[in-house]
Amino acid sequence: MTRAPRPEWAPHKAVWIGFPSHPELWQEDLDQARDEVVAFAAAVHADGKGEQVLLVAANDEAADAARAMAPFATVIVELFGDIWLRDTGPIIGADGTANSFLFNGWGGKYDLPGDDDIGLRLAAERGQTPARHDWVLEGGAIDGDGTGLVVSTEQCLLNPNRNPALDRTQIEQRLRDDLGYDRVLWLGDGLLNDHTDGHVDNLARFVGEGRLALPVAAENDPNWQVYQQAADRARAFGVEVVPIPSPGRVLRDDEVVPASYMNFYIGNAAVVVPLYGAANDDAAVAAIQAIFPDRQVVGLRADAILTGGGSFHCISQQIPA
Repeated sequence: MTRAPRPEWAPHKAVWIGFPSHPELWQEDLDQARDEVVAFAAAVHADGKGEQVLLVAANDEAADAARAMAPFATVIVELFGDIWLRDTGPIIGADGTANSFLFNGWGGKYDLPGDDDIGLRLAAERGQTPARHDWVLEGGAIDGDGTGLVVSTEQCLLNPNRNPALDRTQIEQRLRDDLGYDRVLWLGDGLLNDHTDGHVDNLARFVGEGRLALPVAAENDPNWQVYQQAADRARAFGVEVVPIPSPGRVLRDDEVVPASYMNFYIGNAAVVVPLYGAANDDAAVAAIQAIFPDRQVVGLRADAILTGGGSFHCISQQIPA
């Protein structure tokens, strides 16, 4: 049996979800971002048929707002810089260990108080056994299928702004030693203008053992070469590629943003897919529903969350049952 973390489709006990807490970061998007986060949390909770939702707020004002907006959730107050708990929260191993890694603000881009140790504090609050590892790794940079296979991108995990003293072989060894991943599928680049330097959870997601969901480029898609290269590498590695329509070119203030249907969250009862008002929104939901016939696939707008740089998967971190 592998030591690697269980796949996201395995049963969850609960999920941490970051609640927008800092008006100076979100500015005019704060209220809409909070609405979108609560809608996501409600879909995951599924009127009690899903999993326990732990909304994490960074201060008392945000906690009061979260309690008022989401009475179904448990609200936790812990200081953090921003809501991207996929990257800063603990990665729970198959043995229940809460693995926490160094965090350097996505390669030194955003140094915000609380982000470097929020994972340890969340683990302590749950009474979980923490393990602190001395290298930089964000949860959104990896995705596993539960068999010991993990996928990542060279753009992120081999980026010198993360672990300049570690080469590919050494990083593979760290993934084996610390998380139990014994095989690595290396994709190339991530999405255009992704400030995470190409997190894989915006590009490719495992949806079964050896089954990797990847976008198919829409017309005028700025990432068509990225998708094609990823699919070629995945097939050459020996995994099955499951095609998902892409939202195509999504602009905000005349700039291409890294909008992706792949940033979905797989919950106990629902799979929640971010939507952007693109032509392929309905087709993407239908394609993902076909993959998960035993769950309700819910598409929800995530425009305001995207202004912060991510979507539903980025703001959540599951706690396996």
